[in-house]
Amino acid sequence: MKRTHHCAQITSSDIGASATLTGWVDTIRDQGGIIFVDLRDRKGITQIKLEPHDNANLADQLKHLKPESVISITGKVTERPEGTENNDLPTGKVEVVADELFIHNISETPPFPLDDEGGDKVNDDLRLTYRYLDLRRPRMRRNLQMRHTVTKAIRDYFDSEEFIEVETPYLFKSTPEGAREYLVPSRIHPGEFYALSQSPQQYKQILMVAGVEKYFQIARCFRDEDLRADRQMEFTQVDVEASFVDREDIYALFEGMLKKIWKEALGVDITTPIQRMSYQDAMNRFGVDKPDLRFGLELVDFSETFRASSFKVFSGTIKNGGCVKAINAKGLADITQGELKSLEDAAKSMGAKGLAFIKIEGGEWKSPIVKFFSDEEKAALTETLGIEDGDIIFFAAAEWEQACGILGRVRLDSATLLQKRGKIELRPDDWKFLWVIEFPLMIFDEEHGRYVATHHPFTSPVPEDIALLDTDPKAVRGQHYDLVLNGMEMGGGSIRIHQPELQKKVFEDVLKIPADVVESRFGYMLKAFKFGAPPHGGIAFGLDRIVALLCGTSSIRDVIAFPKTQKGQDLMAQSPTPVTAKQLKELHIQTDVPDAEE
Repeated sequence: MKRTHHCAQITSSDIGASATLTGWVDTIRDQGGIIFVDLRDRKGITQIKLEPHDNANLADQLKHLKPESVISITGKVTERPEGTENNDLPTGKVEVVADELFIHNISETPPFPLDDEGGDKVNDDLRLTYRYLDLRRPRMRRNLQMRHTVTKAIRDYFDSEEFIEVETPYLFKSTPEGAREYLVPSRIHPGEFYALSQSPQQYKQILMVAGVEKYFQIARCFRDEDLRADRQMEFTQVDVEASFVDREDIYALFEGMLKKIWKEALGVDITTPIQRMSYQDAMNRFGVDKPDLRFGLELVDFSETFRASSFKVFSGTIKNGGCVKAINAKGLADITQGELKSLEDAAKSMGAKGLAFIKIEGGEWKSPIVKFFSDEEKAALTETLGIEDGDIIFFAAAEWEQACGILGRVRLDSATLLQKRGKIELRPDDWKFLWVIEFPLMIFDEEHGRYVATHHPFTSPVPEDIALLDTDPKAVRGQHYDLVLNGMEMGGGSIRIHQPELQKKVFEDVLKIPADVVESRFGYMLKAFKFGAPPHGGIAFGLDRIVALLCGTSSIRDVIAFPKTQKGQDLMAQSPTPVTAKQLKELHIQTDVPDAEE
């Protein structure tokens, strides 16, 4: 019985015609002897009708079916009786009166409901164990369709811009200074290992040396790191590199890509050019380098106000080179003790010793620290922060970066509390894009006593700052850029170093990587750069994150067909698993845990 229509195709124009449909039994209803079956495939649902007196044998077969059984039916398309139409379905005005049935498979009773409402209430581990059932749910099917739409739009866009899709190897060499890697032992070369690629970064730069000029790839990448809602151990990047470009070219290229994605996926027109903000400005105003611009609650620096304050916690911090910052969480003075404790714990997790605050209720400033404030200091706070009754002010006193980070976290958590009270609205479809630019090229790692690259060591310095590499590396700005949407980093990239002398200088003189290590890890790149490396730059976007944002879900697991749990397990296929002693012997590996045979 070959399908003639999908379950969403049949309309009133097909009335009187014969149709063969194939799919899963969504529901079965016996209404006064007349049997109705909602038949579902990936396109939609069609109602099947059977009157037992017309076909008793067929009716008997249907009665023994269970939901999720797979069947094919053939019958005549008829108009539904007046008053029984379902206007929520494209096929809601018609039904197919069955005269032939073929049962492909009878399903067991599923372990959880396969509708969206019921499925969302199920434990995640159960959903992942039966992922093939979870993916039958309408929302999950829509998510996979969205991923396909986005991926196709990306390929079409870069093809129109004359980029070439090139696949780079998954098996790469170990680069232990990056994130933790997955190592793959070599059977042919005992004791030696590949590493699963964390990024095509080095290969795509070599492609620029090779003269490809415009490269892109929907690239699978691997990192052995702790899993979160926005992070998986294997993930997909939209990876791009181009020659003879500057930062402005990259901004324009990717804004065009985003416009195409949002238009094709949601029918939404993104406004471009996208706003830009320096790293310094983002940290100063929002306390984070990926600010959510859907709400205010900006940080304000009050270091000058409290420089001579009698409140020694503030004035002492400023004297020692730190700063005092504050935010006005407007309308949150009704915060509960439990909520306040949660905010304090969040501040402590960012390095704060506590969380100083002032509530304004009934015209009164309520806080243990208010008694230390002068009238001038209170007036400055009131004027600058626009303080009104019902507000609560939070403070952070620390060195600049830590103070920004503390209040940045408090800002986000305060916004969540205000949203619960209906005082601000954080709509997932309020698309606030932002380029964050002018990051510092280097930061100083106090623990190891040396500089480390903020982005990666291939990022080119801003040309006018190159001389500072010898005298003040921390002051050097990098040609690095991140694209942020609603507080989530969607992707980042940079203009790369293409001069072998400058790249070697960054490796050895600034990052203090020994020359022999530079040669073993990056020698082939430095050698390639001596054969006419063009100026080039690129960017990588997290495809999983883009699709999650478009689908309105907070977890990228909802847009990946077969994700891992937070413990890195595939509960459906039950991996990882032990291997046999024979397999380990072939790879010249010994373990300190019992092998599978034992």
